[in-house]
Amino acid sequence: MAVAAERELNRPPSGGRAVHADPDAPATPEQLPLPAAIARIPPEDKSPAEWAYQRLILYIRNFEDQLDPAEEVALGFAGGHAGVLRIEGLGYFAPDLVTFYGRDDSGAKTQLVQHVSQLSVILRAVPKAEASGSARRIGFRLAADLDRGR
Repeated sequence: MAVAAERELNRPPSGGRAVHADPDAPATPEQLPLPAAIARIPPEDKSPAEWAYQRLILYIRNFEDQLDPAEEVALGFAGGHAGVLRIEGLGYFAPDLVTFYGRDDSGAKTQLVQHVSQLSVILRAVPKAEASGSARRIGFRLAADLDRGR
């Protein structure tokens, strides 16, 4: 039985669904059970910003799991030539704002404040910053913060 088919048969409830062309593609957040720290409070009891923030963390962490050691996650901007934002932080302001903190291609400090109704995120793999030793993995720090109940 293909890995994806077996995963689907034994899939705990996650609140989402995803189908990929490659049956052996790594599992994505929609296919995995919600971590206990997120599942503890039902979505209907969270602000739209908190619920979006928590799921963005799952997507970022999953994306980072698939990166090469020399790559970091960045946020691509849709439309125009705004470039990318190397994600250094993520936050939310209930009830409806999500904030991305980081640096742009030139290294300038950058912050994107996005209303949840207009949230559209492109995660991109970019070469790690030359000055840094190893690639930064913000997704794991964000997930650890969730696990601590913050």
